Amino acid sequence: MVNKILKLMQSAEYKPLNKSELARALEITSRQRGEMRDALRQLENEGKVIYGRKGRFSLRAKTAGRLVGEMHFLKKGGAFFFPDPNDAENLEAGLDLTKYKKVFVPSRHTSTALNGDRVAVQLSQQAPPRWKKDGKKPKGSSGRSGKKDSKDETIGKVVAIIKRKSNTLIGQYMKKGKFSYVQPEDALLPPSMDVSDSKDAQSGQVVVVELEKWDNAWDTPMCKVLEVVGWPEDPGVDILSVVHKYRLHQEFSEEILAEAKRVHTEGVSEKEIARRDDWRQRLVITIDPFDAKDFDDAISVEKLDDGWRLAVHIADVSHYVKPDSLLDREALLRGNSTYLVDRVLPMLPEVLCNDICSLKPEVDRLTKCAIIDISSSGELKKWSLCDAVIHSKKRYAYEEAQEVLERKPVGACEEMVHEAWKMASVLRKRRFAHGSLDLDFPEVKVILDENYIPIRVDKLRHDPSHKLIEECMLAANEVVAVALKRSRTNSVYRIHEMPDFDRLNEFAELAKAHGFHPGDLSNKKHVQQLIEEIKDHPSEQAIKIGLLKSLKRAAYSTDGLGHYGLGKEDYCHFTSPIRRYADLVVHRGVQNLLVNRPDKPARLPKAKVLLEHAEHISDTERNSAAAESETKKMKLMEYLWRILTGDNDVEFDGVITECRRNGAFVEVVEICEKGMVKIEDFPRGNWQFEDGMHRYVASGNRKITLGQTVKMKLVAVDVARKQIDLRITKYD
Repeated sequence: MVNKILKLMQSAEYKPLNKSELARALEITSRQRGEMRDALRQLENEGKVIYGRKGRFSLRAKTAGRLVGEMHFLKKGGAFFFPDPNDAENLEAGLDLTKYKKVFVPSRHTSTALNGDRVAVQLSQQAPPRWKKDGKKPKGSSGRSGKKDSKDETIGKVVAIIKRKSNTLIGQYMKKGKFSYVQPEDALLPPSMDVSDSKDAQSGQVVVVELEKWDNAWDTPMCKVLEVVGWPEDPGVDILSVVHKYRLHQEFSEEILAEAKRVHTEGVSEKEIARRDDWRQRLVITIDPFDAKDFDDAISVEKLDDGWRLAVHIADVSHYVKPDSLLDREALLRGNSTYLVDRVLPMLPEVLCNDICSLKPEVDRLTKCAIIDISSSGELKKWSLCDAVIHSKKRYAYEEAQEVLERKPVGACEEMVHEAWKMASVLRKRRFAHGSLDLDFPEVKVILDENYIPIRVDKLRHDPSHKLIEECMLAANEVVAVALKRSRTNSVYRIHEMPDFDRLNEFAELAKAHGFHPGDLSNKKHVQQLIEEIKDHPSEQAIKIGLLKSLKRAAYSTDGLGHYGLGKEDYCHFTSPIRRYADLVVHRGVQNLLVNRPDKPARLPKAKVLLEHAEHISDTERNSAAAESETKKMKLMEYLWRILTGDNDVEFDGVITECRRNGAFVEVVEICEKGMVKIEDFPRGNWQFEDGMHRYVASGNRKITLGQTVKMKLVAVDVARKQIDLRITKYD
């Protein structure tokens, strides 16, 4: 069917046709319509065919100066276009893609593209506004010079929508008389959409809609209601809106639940246990968050004459979830579990993730185990991998383990916790000495009551009990990656590529503005020195965030390119198969490398399929992270709104992170959130902005400058835009 469609479109007489016209031209029977739709969808996804105006399909043409990539809209208008460096047409275009790695598309040229869409953009040149040349926008002028010169800017114009990121959107249904429309929640979408089918939604309700038609940027898009979420003020509807916005999967189908129940009921045979290394009589423990239910990992640490023997036991999900089963397909589709502020959307049904796969105490559980001999200096000397069965002796929450570390140990379990921290301390010291970056951030958790109302914000600690487990998992992930690479086994690696040093140099200017001397950040030692220098400084978090933004994002790949942030040449994700599909792939890959390999190891996908999996789970990870962040910030804003409108007059500690002409940005220490202090909310005085010095000054040698600690109170909370304004009450 794909070849028939391409042959028709490649003919000289072909003109763009819609689905009905294509069916007639191809003499498609009614039974073949589904196959034709699937073929068209495949060709769209591959970028070979474009869905154009009035629902007509045509071949994607190759045009000089045209690139294919993704759109990212800006709140202030317009969008940035990011070309795909791996797209075949882009590679054949003969353009320097490093020069056009980010292209601005003015609002008038965005056509009917939506945020995240894959589009084709035509590049062109325009003269920059005068104010960009001299820093001042002329009064009574549009800001356009009208004169082209050698410094003309490259802009883009969307000429085709290749693939929508999604046709489903979230918004509020409104009805006035005979007219009905939807106001999308996302400010980056068109302000309203006409509705063809309301599905009995009532005016004011939150709904999920499908974009049906939008052929012209000047026309109003047409959509239909797919699902009514509920009334905006109903408990939990705000979180459900985010679930739908990010197309997260909530429920499992009856078929998948039935398969999970069958797997759970079958349990584990005595024959399977007999072939595994038996650790049930040995000391194995878990250390996890106090509210965790899915325990992926357990550890055992033994002191040796010259170091330690570490055993990292990981839940053997691969024993229960077989390749290409319904459970496996669903896990791949989800890619990972998603941890929203009030709920978990698991990758696997609860009977697996919270029960038979979870390494709960005092029950037998199957594991994949990495046994690592570590020298007294922290070197990973030798290791082996095996299938095992354990019977965890103790379940610690991080807080409980930390209490153990702060006092003299009592009993074998507590003694092992102390020994494990000695080992982890050495591993951690060696890791930083070999190039790992210390990018730990303070985090907060918004606590909700039974009605989803935020009642407090807790600051999470990253104390030695967390670091202990972190080092154990890093060691296991590293040795498994080395084993996979040495054996040339097709697998999925966790990679963090070398940074773009132009962006690092931009970050260096931020560090200088805060009074630090970053040196040459293309030299990683200088990056480490800067991180060490800013420790415990009021601006530490702001500078670390700036550094993170200058680095590339970690992802999954079939090429073991190493991990820049961790300073490791080989790295993969092996330690969380209950909540990450990447780890499940790795577990299947290591089956041939086990000292007690099974008779029939799992069949591994071909390299091309694994590459597709790696790209997909990188996308699902980013999508889940965005949803998690949005729900957390949503409830944080609601919490601050309750403070603002309540009786308590709360004062916050803050740090000035940026000074602009219209005011200053501050980091609110207690809640790890950034807010704005407008000039009118400064302390009394005739404040003058000194641009080059990144500060404000007033009479009496008073200053408001970067890194300064201040006391603040809330002035305004914009829950919809997730922004806060503050007033400075005290300053040094």
